Amino acid sequence: MNNFHQEITTQIKKYCQNTIEPHIETDDEQSIFKKEIYQGLGELGLAGLTIDEAYGGANLDYQSFCPVLATIAQYSVSYAVTLSVSVMAQSIIESFGNDEQKKTYLPELTSGKEIAAFALSESHSGSDAAALKTTAKKTDKGYILNGSKMWITSGGVAKTYIVMARTGEDGAKGISAFIVQDGTPGFSYGKKEKKMGWKVSPTRELIFENCLIPKENILAEEGKGFKIALDALNRGRVTIGAVALGLSDRALEVAVKYALDRKQFEQPIYDFQGLQFMIADCATEIEASRYLVNQAAINFDAGKIDRKLAAMAKLKATDTAMKVTTDAVQILGGVGYTSEYPTERFMRDAKVLQIVEGTNQIQKVIIGREIKKQYS
Repeated sequence: MNNFHQEITTQIKKYCQNTIEPHIETDDEQSIFKKEIYQGLGELGLAGLTIDEAYGGANLDYQSFCPVLATIAQYSVSYAVTLSVSVMAQSIIESFGNDEQKKTYLPELTSGKEIAAFALSESHSGSDAAALKTTAKKTDKGYILNGSKMWITSGGVAKTYIVMARTGEDGAKGISAFIVQDGTPGFSYGKKEKKMGWKVSPTRELIFENCLIPKENILAEEGKGFKIALDALNRGRVTIGAVALGLSDRALEVAVKYALDRKQFEQPIYDFQGLQFMIADCATEIEASRYLVNQAAINFDAGKIDRKLAAMAKLKATDTAMKVTTDAVQILGGVGYTSEYPTERFMRDAKVLQIVEGTNQIQKVIIGREIKKQYS
């Protein structure tokens, strides 16, 4: 980590310690999302970190963005994921939108005043995203959207949504991407999901009933939606890997400090070889994950599309987060399973990291396909 990264992470830690840490257990228990906390991250210049300065962003790379997400995740995975997804949606507008779309939608998102979301999944098309059924019928006045989206991060608190809908034939080639604003007639929200983890981050269904979207809200052109989605998911795999790293780092820190302080049989439990082996395994897995995530970010910044490495980074870092948080609960024993310590929350938050941005089974499919190409 260079001096710039150290300086910015120090600022983030101070902010999170003052605004998130004192209330996170209560907010998690009551599923409370505080938009003012997200807006505070925007005031620190983090809400549009990778977006061009012309639209209010900081124009930094993913090697800078990943440590930011990791640091926030040490205090709240929910707020880190909110930021990750919002920047991903912004990057779609920046990469595939026209000048007018960028000028219209990006400034309030890069400032952190508003949040963006990404809407691809449906009840019958999760991993098989190309099978989505939401339709966008072209008319003289624009596109009429009908259908629903499931499990949308920041659903209900985001203002700007990138929505994938079918404008043509079955399969990937018939999918297009649209910018849809909260409050558009015909656009409403379904149930707010009750989740195991990420309780601070709202997850909701999006419902479109004859929702008229202006023609100028299509991104790129008809039929480009699936390509846009894959580009976004490639970014998302790197950033979710970074979030997993931050969570793993914090869980290990809590476990080690507890093990050094807790005494049994007249000695700190850290001195028992069985626990040392658990801690050594966790630390090793975290560092291996860190190298994968860092290299994936380096490749992305260099314009090198390495789907295999991005999938490996996401797979390894999120599996590691699940292992480390589970072991942290075990090291703390009985209190680790209670809300007296944050380890039980860490463990709950880790689980869905193995599911979002493509399940880890899908990551293995991607890795396998890329290896086949390499040797064919």
